[in-house]
Order: sequence, then structure tokens, then C-alpha cells
Amino acid sequence: MIISSHSQLNLFPTEVANNQALTSVQLKTARSGTFTDNMKLPIHRWFRYSAGFSADWVKQLIEHKSKTRHLNLLDPFAGCGTTLLAAQASQVSCTGFETHPFVYKIAHVKLLYWRIEASVLWQTSEKLIELAKKQLKPTQRLHIPLLNKCYTPENLAKLDALRNAYFELSQNDDPIKEMIWLAITAILRSCSTAGTAQWQYVLPNKKKAKVLEPFIAFQEKIALMVSDIVYVQQNQWGKNASVLLKDARQPQFEPTELFDLVITSPPYPNNYDYADATRLEMTFWGEISGWKDLQTTVRQYLIRSCSQHSAAERLELDKILQDQILQPIKAELSNACQTLAEIRLTKGGKKTYHTMVAAYFQDLGKVFYSLRTLCKADSTLCFVIGDAAPYGVYLPVEKWLGQLALAVGFKSFSFEKLRDRNTKWKNRKHTVPLHEGRLWIEG
Repeated sequence: MIISSHSQLNLFPTEVANNQALTSVQLKTARSGTFTDNMKLPIHRWFRYSAGFSADWVKQLIEHKSKTRHLNLLDPFAGCGTTLLAAQASQVSCTGFETHPFVYKIAHVKLLYWRIEASVLWQTSEKLIELAKKQLKPTQRLHIPLLNKCYTPENLAKLDALRNAYFELSQNDDPIKEMIWLAITAILRSCSTAGTAQWQYVLPNKKKAKVLEPFIAFQEKIALMVSDIVYVQQNQWGKNASVLLKDARQPQFEPTELFDLVITSPPYPNNYDYADATRLEMTFWGEISGWKDLQTTVRQYLIRSCSQHSAAERLELDKILQDQILQPIKAELSNACQTLAEIRLTKGGKKTYHTMVAAYFQDLGKVFYSLRTLCKADSTLCFVIGDAAPYGVYLPVEKWLGQLALAVGFKSFSFEKLRDRNTKWKNRKHTVPLHEGRLWIEG
């Protein structure tokens, strides 16, 4: 609600305050499909992950649902653990699946907080800093293009010193060591001269004005983690959450109890490359040597939601459309994909949106098929989702996903719009109005 100056003249001060509060609530609701507000929350804020949603909203939903029944919660696209941590804060059992190996590790480390003695983490970090300072020497990794573009030689040398000191820590499965790994990982962006796009892509040619000194950034990150660990332990967050390195399309997972509630946000079919989002971090740790490694190291395991993925797999449109799981939406999906196949030939990039879109809905159809076997007959599923318009061809994502859910045995679906998208970009590729919201599936 936007209040004009004229309307405010006719309101008592308390009424104005109430209307302003409502505006704040509306803004927060609109942001609930994003990770923005999580950066103020303990544990969640240890690593910024753009592809996320509001932990406060998840917690409110869990607490509302748990008033009438015992809950066993699932997030099949766990990401960095938003749903898992919100469930722990509410003392509710929760399981998460994640197929991105690097993102899975971040979520896994976040969930270790209850096993950590904060004082031991602080003491270990101080020893590591001392060791890093003693071993500091000119970096030998400026030959790696991405690191060369993103760091000054001085900052890369200090980050490498932290990295080398980390590798000298004793046990590989020690939770303290894993916390140290996350702390170093979490400061890589703030110590880089490179800018970051809204969707977490690194922009080496866009230089930042503020760049942190690595040793100071590391100590500040550890201090934040120690403070958060003390807070959540004092508030007795639960221990009953786990994240598994599993594919939601074929999780090969048998729960001890079927799930009552699913809260998640799958990738959108908007050509965002989740593999590329952590390329800087994976390059720093030596998990990849260049962009080409992303397909075999990460992308092949993910939902096919970007053209880089569909192009690398050399997908065949007709073969995908023959999959029985797409039958409920085949006519409309086929028309959209055929249109994309024609339009791409007129574009310079000739991006394979036609096969990407078909593969995306095929993948999500498999996810719903798996979820039907994992969820109770009276379960509730909430998918935070956005529509898309590659090359200007509109995809009614929530409608098609809802139809795929009905086809495998869920009873009903509805859509709750949260916000408009594609309204601010000066360089947007099309002018098709888009939105984001919650797809509710019952049964």
C-alpha cells in the first residue's frame, strides 16, 4: 500500500504508523522469495546464496502447520540450508536433498553448529591465523586466469596462506576444520576486487571500491560464527535436520516416516547457471581449473534449467517430448519449444532454449513423481517458483508444474503471487511481464 501525502492528512498518527507498518510487511512478503532478509539471521548469514528464500517465512509456515499436527519436513532442493535451519529453530524434523556438491557442503557445514564448542573454534582460528602469517609468501597461483582477474597479488597471497594453513589442520572430518573451510570460503568475495552480479556471477571487469584485507575478514567471519553458535545453542535449536547429497528426481531414499510438508524452491527455467554461481569458490579450492570443468564437476547433476546444460548434453527435443511424464502439458509445451527452436535460428547466440525448456519440465515431472511416493496422502507442498520468457516466449511455469503434480496423484494446486519480475532491467532481452510466487500443492 502506497500512502499519498494527501491521504496522510486525514489519518491520526497511529493510523499513519499502522499503514506504514503494513507497507513494510508487504515489502517483506514480496521479498520472501529471496535470500535478502536471511543475511540478518544467525547461521543463515554465514554464506550469501542468491538462490534462496526467506527463512522467517519458512519458520512461520512451519509453526502454523505444526499447531494441528506433527510435522516431518522435506526440502528436495535444499541449497544452503534455509528450510533445514528454519526447521531446526522450530524443533521440527527436516531432511534436505541437494545435488550441487559445493552447495551441499556449505549446507552440511552449517548444520554442524550444535556439535561445535565456540571457544575451540575461536582458539583454532587464532592458531590458523598465526600459522598463515608465518607462512605468508608471494602467491604461486596468478597463472590461474580467474584468480588473477579477481584478486590483487597481496590478497591472493594471504588467502592462499589461509588455505595452506587449513590443509595443515589434522582431521579431515573434524567439524572445527569444516567450519574453518566455510569461513575462508565465505570471505572470498569480500576480499576480491571483482564485482558480483545480482545472481552471484563474478564480474572481473567490474571493480569494487571496498575490498577487505583477508586476515581481518577471516577473523571477523569467525567472530560472527562464534557469536551465532553461542546464540543458537543457548536458544536450543534442534538437532534433527540433515542434508543428503541426492537428486530429487531419483533420490533412492526411503524415509522412516513419510513427509507431511515440503517447502522448497527449485531452479527457475530462466537460464541461470547454478554451476557457474560458485565458480570462483571452486577455483580457489582447486576443485575446478576452468569454466569447462563445470559441466562434468557440477552441472551434469543439476536440474536442466540453463542453455549451457542442454547444449552440453546435445539434447533432442522430439525424444524429450515423447516422455510419458510430460503428457499432461505436451501440447502447450511442444508449441512453446517449437517456437523457440525457430526463433533461436534468428539470434546470434542461437541458445538451446527449446531443449532446455523441455528438459526442465521433464526433470520437474520426475521430481513430482518421486515426491508422491515420499509424501503422505494429506501432505502440503509449497514451491517458490517464477515464470520465464526465453527469447520472449512466455512459459506459464506454475500452471504446467501444477498439472504435472496432478498427473502423478496430488489432488489440487493453487498459485499465490508474491511480486512482479522483469520490471527494472534496462538491458532486459524482452518486455514480457513476469512474476514470482508460491505454488501450493495439496494431497
